Parts: sequence; C-alpha cells; structure tokens
Amino acid sequence: MRRHSLFNWIFAILASLVLLFIIAPLAGMLIDTSVGEMRSTAADPAVRRSVWYTLAIAFAATFLFAIGAVPLAWIMARRKFPLKNVVQGIIDLPVVLPHTAAGIALLGFLSRDGLLGSAAQKAGILLVNNGAGIAMAMAFVSLPFLINAARDGFAAVPERTEKAALMLGASPSRIFFTISLPQAWRSVVSGFIMMFARGMSEFGAVVIIAYHPMIAPVLIYDRFNTYGLSAARPASILFILVALFFFVLFRVLATERREIFRREDDVTD
Repeated sequence: MRRHSLFNWIFAILASLVLLFIIAPLAGMLIDTSVGEMRSTAADPAVRRSVWYTLAIAFAATFLFAIGAVPLAWIMARRKFPLKNVVQGIIDLPVVLPHTAAGIALLGFLSRDGLLGSAAQKAGILLVNNGAGIAMAMAFVSLPFLINAARDGFAAVPERTEKAALMLGASPSRIFFTISLPQAWRSVVSGFIMMFARGMSEFGAVVIIAYHPMIAPVLIYDRFNTYGLSAARPASILFILVALFFFVLFRVLATERREIFRREDDVTD
C-alpha cells in the first residue's frame, strides 16, 4: 500500500508540474493585462478583422483539403502498395519541417515563377499575399493531423464488415459512406478539429507567403515588433480566448453527436 501511495504521489507531482508549466505563462499574461487594455483591443477593427479572417481561412482550408485528405486516409488504412512507408513519411514530413522552411518551399511553388503560381496568374489569380495562399500554407502544416487521425479511425473499422457488404453486392462507394465513414467519424472529426486548430495558429509558413492581409498570429508579431510586449499581449489574449472558444465548441458538438449515435444504437439494440 505504501509503495502504491508513493507511486501515485510521484505521478501526481510530475503531472502537476507539467500542467503548471502550461498554465503559468498564460496566467501571467492575463494578470499583466488590464481590463481597459482588453476592451480597447477588442474594439480595435484591425484586431477583430484579423481574428475573424484567421478563423474563416482556417476553416475553409480544413474543409476544402478534407475532401482529398479523408480518401487518402482510407487508402493508407485499407490498401497495400509499393513504397507505402515512403508515402506515410511524405504525409508526416510537414510536422518535422521548420515552418519557415515550409513557407519558403511553398513560396517557390505559389509565386509567379512557381508551378502553381504561374498557372494561377494566367487565370488572373495571385496566390502570394492572398487568402488562397494563406489557406494553402495553413493546410500544408496541418494536413498530417487530419490524415493520420482519420487513417487510425478507418483502420479500427472491422474489415470483415466491409467485405461482407461487398459480397452482398454493395458498391465500394456505398460501403464507404454507410459503413466505413460512419464507424470512423469520431476520428475524422477529431482530425478535422486538430487540423483547424493547428492551421489557425500557424505563423512561420504564413508570414513568408503573405504578411498582408494579416492573420492574427502575424498581427500579434507585427505589434510586438512595432510597439512592444504591452501592445502584443492583449491581442494575444483575445486571439487565444476566441480560438479556445471555437475549439471547445467543436469538441462539444462532436461529443453531442457521439451521444446521439450512442442513444440510437441503444434503441436499435
């Protein structure tokens, strides 16, 4: 019993230290910012515009790229093919790349002389210093979170269920939308949320692609460089609070959807 109690105490202390390390800087930022500073920052049109612009682009990037990311995740979970490990390494590469390096790589691809940038310019679209370029920068660094989470969800779906449906005459698309996706949706939604959260917090890649129009992380950096810590702190707090609100909201909606499905399964049983 003493050994068990000592083990629990050691783990509780270590866990508390980690939580304190996360909470302390945020709490200090709140303590050092007055209510008046928060009010004036919240009323600043530039700050409000940058926050909503960030949320809108992050959500659009996540939604649009999910159209291809979810099928890729299913392929990684269900198919065997040559160099599959290499493909998985390519998927994970943006996670380990320095984000400034990711921005430079994207700039070469999206600029007027780049492959995609030159094609877009012929259509009258500029990707650099544009919302489309920002969305691509956000998606580049955050796609692995959605792909890997969805892949794990599809891998957890019993393959025999899909094979049984196939033997009964169901088409591959029907199997995907009626069996695979409904059973893996929790992981897909979790990956969607993580991709959205990671995208809206991106700075390094975005600032190289587009300093203007400013998303919130770039605006915070700009105010810190121009006016110092006292000007950047309230904007940081405001963005953290708004981002936290939407992050929690998506989590709550996903949890409620899970409870609805659980109740429907209980009624069916």
